[in-house]
Amino acid sequence: MKSIGVDIIEIDRVDKLIREFGEIFLRKVFSEEEIKYCNSKAKPAQHFAARFAAKEAIAKALGTGFKDNLMLRDIEVRNEVNGKPYVYFKGIRDERFVVSISHSERYVVAVAALKE
Repeated sequence: MKSIGVDIIEIDRVDKLIREFGEIFLRKVFSEEEIKYCNSKAKPAQHFAARFAAKEAIAKALGTGFKDNLMLRDIEVRNEVNGKPYVYFKGIRDERFVVSISHSERYVVAVAALKE
């Protein structure tokens, strides 16, 4: 592996942002596909938090964080049919990353590994 990134977030924090800022927050952070996917789930905030944490972990693995030309919406987290997450970076599937996401009732953790 070239580098890794990890992020943990409280689900309630994301839920609060969604309730406070609604569509403005969602459209600033997530793609249309991510919004549809998360809203189709019984606990949407949990799935939005998972994607948020994964995006942060990916930016950390890149070593850049979110600045300059990298924005949260540039990174899209999708799922295979079996549920395995994968990355689209600026609209193109990016095979350089391996992503793992896990959650409890209160927290979501994501790890992203950037392959060599």
